[in-house]
Amino acid sequence: MHRDGCLQPGRQGNWIWSQDGEEVARIAYRAEQGQLVLDYRISQYGGAWEPITESIRIIRADCHFGGQRPYFLCPGVVSGRSCNRRVGKLFAGGRYFLCRHCYDVAYTSQSEARYDRMLRRANKLRVALGGAPGTANLIAFKPKGMWNRTYAQRCFEIEWCEREADHEFILKFQYLLSTEDLRMYFEEHL
Repeated sequence: MHRDGCLQPGRQGNWIWSQDGEEVARIAYRAEQGQLVLDYRISQYGGAWEPITESIRIIRADCHFGGQRPYFLCPGVVSGRSCNRRVGKLFAGGRYFLCRHCYDVAYTSQSEARYDRMLRRANKLRVALGGAPGTANLIAFKPKGMWNRTYAQRCFEIEWCEREADHEFILKFQYLLSTEDLRMYFEEHL
């Protein structure tokens, strides 16, 4: 919203979501000095449509290299206490837009299996070296200007992550493998 200039005082408009050319949701917004006002309707559990007007305070923090960055102050109330966390994103998990802590929203990586995290980490390193993600691809050659020691560390980390992912995957799905396959895998990796 900040990049689109929607948080400038006096700015107003609508955010519209559509599916197959048909409008499915709409939120009207109005930016005022130090706050964003949202107007929308909700229908919970198939009930009647209820209009909601929500005011969300905005604070601005100075950036290191000049300028300011806007943050929302979460309007949620948890256990009788105002949340007021400074956040960059608010989530629609119920009647109001609140922070991830109020709605107990986890990061995607927190529900990921360890082998998926290891493969994602290895792929990120592969791409950072200028190569393609995936264990089927070779690790890219050393980029110009990178120290040999740094390149060797990155290669070691990629290989370690991929070995860990293989090991975790085998442990999770060992019930699908024969005893002979398991023995062969573990003898090879001891």
